[in-house]
Amino acid sequence: MSSHREAPEISKDPVADSTDIYAFVSPDKPGSVTLIANYIPLEAPAGGPNFYEFGDDVLYEIHIDNNGDGQADISYQFRFNTTVRNPDTFLYNTGPIESLGSPNWNRVQTYSVSGPSGTLGSGLACPPCNVGPLSTPDYAGLAAAAVHDLGGGISVFAGQRAEAFFVDLGAIFDLADLRPFANLHATFGLPGIPKGPGVNATNHVNVHSIAIQVPKGDLTRSGKSPSDPTSSDSVIGVWGAASRKAAVIRERGGNTSCFGNWVQVSRLGNPLINEVVIPMGSKDLWNSLMPADDAQFLADARRAQSLGYQGKMCIHPRQVGLAHQVFTPTPEEVAHARAVVAAGEAGVAVVDGQMVDDVHVRMARAVLARAPGTPGPVGPP
Repeated sequence: MSSHREAPEISKDPVADSTDIYAFVSPDKPGSVTLIANYIPLEAPAGGPNFYEFGDDVLYEIHIDNNGDGQADISYQFRFNTTVRNPDTFLYNTGPIESLGSPNWNRVQTYSVSGPSGTLGSGLACPPCNVGPLSTPDYAGLAAAAVHDLGGGISVFAGQRAEAFFVDLGAIFDLADLRPFANLHATFGLPGIPKGPGVNATNHVNVHSIAIQVPKGDLTRSGKSPSDPTSSDSVIGVWGAASRKAAVIRERGGNTSCFGNWVQVSRLGNPLINEVVIPMGSKDLWNSLMPADDAQFLADARRAQSLGYQGKMCIHPRQVGLAHQVFTPTPEEVAHARAVVAAGEAGVAVVDGQMVDDVHVRMARAVLARAPGTPGPVGPP
């Protein structure tokens, strides 16, 4: 589930910006679950001389709710520590990095992992960034060496990975001027825009991933590993978060000190919710809350629905009722959509006093696709 630079304040703080969250039954270990939280959006591969890294002053967390109340029942916490081996060079590495212990690697990150039972591991090495063929000649080997077995069926990794999301960011945020049918887009009186193929704006960029694989029984209410997907034990809510200390003191000489309680500044569980559903004035608030507080954004969800957002997402169990309430069409809307589709197929130009064209027919088909009990597909858009 992806959301990059989704709120004003977190867009200024990429090190703490949750960009993606994944949770799935592990293909290599069906009795376990893999949880992945990504941070630091849109990393340019040639990001030197100061390459991307996790923040030593950020608390990274992956939360699990296993009873549907919107609160974290289980949390995994990750804290990072950076060591500069040679402060007298500007270089990230002074030669090829051929192992995680290479003396050529100048800026090394390690981390600790904590879970419900306390510290699971510490001093765990991250891999370096993928600098290039001379600096990291066997990057795959370095990344593999950074997968740590913590015992008890738990393994963990933290480091740079390729961004897996595909999105045409340039077109989407240019007033949703999607390139394959840009010629049909409203131009506000400006000259028309020719259509063209979509552009993957996240191709050839990276993120920093935190991945942890744990036995299913570590996450369920009963402590058992469910095999029945309809069992309540098989349903969990997962979200990633990042927090900073409440106060920062900046001193001359470049030193900073952090004080106070941890304050959540970023969270991500559902795709694009804060990015396209929550309005600008509430985005930073949303990032500071727990899923249990999301009902206050019902009006924002309705506004997103009116703009065509269909609510197709992986959501927290507590939010299922809200999603059904907002995104399930009413009987009146279904009846009108059927009339529009029928009119479009028959070549009728007007329905209920409204002009009907291909765009209206496509919108009506989308409504029918969300209607409960709609028999099969309603034809090509």
